[in-house]
Formats: sequence, structure tokens, C-alpha cells
Amino acid sequence: MVSANDLWLLSFYRVSEIAGAMFFGRLSRSLQPGPIQVDMTKHFADEARHAALWTSCITELGAEPMQLNNAYQDQYLSAAGMPANLMEVLAITQVFEQRVLRQYSHHLAMPDLPKPVRRTLLDIMADEKWHISWIRRELGKMEAEYSRETVRSTLRRLKEADSIVYRKLAADHPEHAVYIATT
Repeated sequence: MVSANDLWLLSFYRVSEIAGAMFFGRLSRSLQPGPIQVDMTKHFADEARHAALWTSCITELGAEPMQLNNAYQDQYLSAAGMPANLMEVLAITQVFEQRVLRQYSHHLAMPDLPKPVRRTLLDIMADEKWHISWIRRELGKMEAEYSRETVRSTLRRLKEADSIVYRKLAADHPEHAVYIATT
């Protein structure tokens, strides 16, 4: 049996993966053909698969996913503002994917982790590492167009926005504090 706290967190992960899939799907459809479109389409497919993995994990634990109204990413617009270009979209995605990897690593280190959760985390984390890698590569290429300092300052600004969102998440859900990584 899964605890209420575990079910909330796994459902929160699931909703965030669904939100990511929907965002990257729309973005993939709008991009011009080329390497970024190819990688964004794979990213979209990964996010959708992750949502399915969390759904399977929850059901394997004998529960049903909770219906949650908000994903983590829903808070980004108010904290960071609307991205002005593809570089900013990739930068905020990079910051978010790094946050996800840290959160999943924190969760993986918890004692008495059920096997389905461990298996799901490990599976998804492999994809998250690739997400970070492809976006880092493309941001590096974009330094020629936007300048190295602009890309770096954008990443710094978005990391601060992410910290604001994360602190708000922790404050809004103190009952789940043990699950939320501190950094």
C-alpha cells in the first residue's frame, strides 16, 4: 500500500511529466525542420513515456494517480516571465531538467524505497541526463547568435526563478517536505 504522501508525490511527478509532454509536443510541431526539431520531438516522446511510467508505477503500488490541478512548470511564467525566443525556452528547460534530476536523485536516496519507484526513477533519470546534454549542446551553439554572456546570464536569471518556484512549492506543501530536495 502506498502512503498518501507517496501517492501525492508520484502523482505530482506524473502531472509534471504530462505538462512537459504537452509543451514539448506543441513546440516540436511549430519548429522548423532541423536538429533542434528532431531532439525536441524525442524529448516530447520521453516526457509522455515518463508520465506513462509514473502511471504504471502508481498502479503497481495498488493505487490510482491523484488528480492534481497544477504542475511544477505552471509556476514558471509568473517567476520567470514569458520566454522571448528559442534560446530562453531551451535555457528554462535546461534549468528545469537539472531540477528534476536533482529531485529524482534525492528521492532515489530515500530509505525503504519501493522497487517500482526505484525502477521508475532510474529509468527516467537516464532520459533526463540526455535532455540536459542535448540542450546544453544547443545552448552552446546559440552563443554565437546571442553571445556567451547573454546565454549565461539567462541561465542565472532562470535558476533564480526556479529557486523561487521551488521554495514556494516547499512552503505550499509542508506536509511533503521530507520528499522535497533542499537545493
